[in-house]
Amino acid sequence: MAMAMAVVSFPSLLNKSTLPTSLFTPTFLPAKSSSLLIKSSPKTRFVVSSSMEAGIGVMGSKLGMMTFFEDDGTVVPVTVVGFREGNIVTQIKTLATDGYDAVQIGYRRVRDKKLTKPETGHLLKAGTIPMRHLQEFRLTNVEGFETNQKLVFDEIFKEGDLVDVAGTTIGKGFQGGIKRHHFKRGQMTHGSKSHRALGSIGAGTTPGRVYKGKKMPGRMGGTRTKIRKLKIVKVDKELNVVMIKGALPGKPGNLLRITPAKIVGLNIPKN
Repeated sequence: MAMAMAVVSFPSLLNKSTLPTSLFTPTFLPAKSSSLLIKSSPKTRFVVSSSMEAGIGVMGSKLGMMTFFEDDGTVVPVTVVGFREGNIVTQIKTLATDGYDAVQIGYRRVRDKKLTKPETGHLLKAGTIPMRHLQEFRLTNVEGFETNQKLVFDEIFKEGDLVDVAGTTIGKGFQGGIKRHHFKRGQMTHGSKSHRALGSIGAGTTPGRVYKGKKMPGRMGGTRTKIRKLKIVKVDKELNVVMIKGALPGKPGNLLRITPAKIVGLNIPKN
């Protein structure tokens, strides 16, 4: 995908007397992906790029976990994912219209009054049913897709394929260091009064503060996470479910985003 990569310079951070003038002039360079390249010094540079999927994916609902027995008797723990109404293409974004290539998918049918007027108008424009969830899948090529096109899981993925599954983990509220970071507890005898206490968090005089990133009590769970390279064990067309090996984020009923696994050298370039 041919896009423009903006190069932004910061003159206040550099010494103009020792560097050429052209370094402080914003320029645009051709790039293969949508990236923002920021030059803060001649030796260091920071590249902020958006995530590109290895292929089109779908959304599903987590139903729970069970045990699956393979033909040779091997016991495999699997998570069952079901699919409600949806996984319909609601919008196709191209480089000419939106500046990047992506396919927007809708999932889980709801009543009209559950949506706002802008959401309802957006779906009516695509000619689709009212759906609660809308997500984009950024692709290198959007040819072959059209609005109101339904995506079927067994047509995109097969048994044995590797997928990346993203979702929101179960929120556990405010937790201490032992539960949140697996700290060891203190002595329970000999007069100890620090059983589950965190302990020292730094010296007083130097540095006189708490370092950023210090593992301390706080909110646990309820974050967006992705589990990569999970194997599809079984695809059941009659029940409209799929069994994926291992545990997936969230509790039963949680929304999951399933995409082809990114494998360097296979569907992701090495550079």
